[in-house]
Amino acid sequence: MTVIDANRMHEIETRYPEYFHQSFRQRFGGLMILIATLLYSLYAVWFFDLPKLFAEAHWERVGIYLSQWVSYDVQPEFRIGDDGSIDIRYPRFSPLGDNPNPDWLVNNPDGSITVSLSGTSRTVTVSKSETIVTAYGVSVPVDVFGGAPKVVGPVPGWMTVYDDNVLADLGFAGNVSISVDRVKMRKRFIGWANFIFDTQSSFFDKPVGEVVSLIVSGPRIKPDQSNLSLAFDDIWNNSEWQHGDVWTKLFQTIVMAFLGTLLGSLTAFPLAFLAARNITPNRLLNQVLKRFFDFLRSVDMLIWALFLTRAFGPGPLAGSGAIFLTETGTLGKLYSEGLENIDNKPREGIKSTGAQTVLVHRYGIMPQIVPVFVSQTLYQWESNVRGATIIGAVGAGGIGLKLWEAMRTNANWENVAYMVILILIVVFIFDSASNALRHRLMGTKIH
Repeated sequence: MTVIDANRMHEIETRYPEYFHQSFRQRFGGLMILIATLLYSLYAVWFFDLPKLFAEAHWERVGIYLSQWVSYDVQPEFRIGDDGSIDIRYPRFSPLGDNPNPDWLVNNPDGSITVSLSGTSRTVTVSKSETIVTAYGVSVPVDVFGGAPKVVGPVPGWMTVYDDNVLADLGFAGNVSISVDRVKMRKRFIGWANFIFDTQSSFFDKPVGEVVSLIVSGPRIKPDQSNLSLAFDDIWNNSEWQHGDVWTKLFQTIVMAFLGTLLGSLTAFPLAFLAARNITPNRLLNQVLKRFFDFLRSVDMLIWALFLTRAFGPGPLAGSGAIFLTETGTLGKLYSEGLENIDNKPREGIKSTGAQTVLVHRYGIMPQIVPVFVSQTLYQWESNVRGATIIGAVGAGGIGLKLWEAMRTNANWENVAYMVILILIVVFIFDSASNALRHRLMGTKIH
């Protein structure tokens, strides 16, 4: 064991004073940051009233909305006549078409009708005198004679009795509403109904093999149009999913992002040379342009979209203009800062030869900044594809407006899922392409 004497200890302290004579900030800085973070977290919990927010939140709606993204429902209604007859009706524009005959609905010999909501575990049998709901291992009869429906026996937890109807919640399979003269059902299916062909199409409800056979070699359904052309028209003009309108709006979003970013970069590029202090030695001009960039950046793209929508009306022009103004400020700042950080030696060397200013910029500055500028511009373009979706919701055109319209109805969540997936695919493609181009320009490998 080595013993350090006082002289040796003093020598070490003299050589490494930063370890033996630390300031208060150095000694307790980490602890102070931890305490400040904890206090801020407690303040945020109090300010947003998080306990109350979490307690009153409708968490059950999360599952409902998510299930509606990947499913659809059919809503048959059974009207019971005075003579004991049962009339089956479907809402207008039912996913089953105009003349539905589903295999999950069975007419029994005694005149009753049995509907399978989920195999044999959840069924509903409708007759003149009663409706029997079978679910969760029990069968519950509901008497429909008299002034109001009445549950025969104990009422299970999944069934609610009101003054004029009885509601049975069968989970994801659907629900049943029973009143004296009618029974309404909601049966849920996994998938997207009529995604390819809607109920008005000549190809609706045909097997895949038959559709392919008609398109390839079958007789013409319409004498003046080929089956292939007819199938494409039916898909493109699908009234339920509106593929044509959705894809057109998606293309508008891409064009908005591209046009706004392109115009913003073309405007910001020459202004950045005037704003850079080492390129243009005019402090007043430098400061005016930099404050101009700050102004354009400080107003959010969404606010610009609101202003321009009022000026030019709803449409992609307002969206492109909002992106253009925002990107002029953002790219102008990035470009000017990039110019101020260049290596001046190549520029001074070319300048010493007596070359003109244009040539000095061309050979002394451009080779240094072009890869960086293009990389920054590509990143902004990729980001603006997402931004264009948001500003579309305020009337600036594109798929954002279409998405907002579908969400506002609170009933077309499968259409919302369709558009969200398209947006994610487009963002992924542009992100990958942008990364590949940036790495190629910067001369780095993609791992």
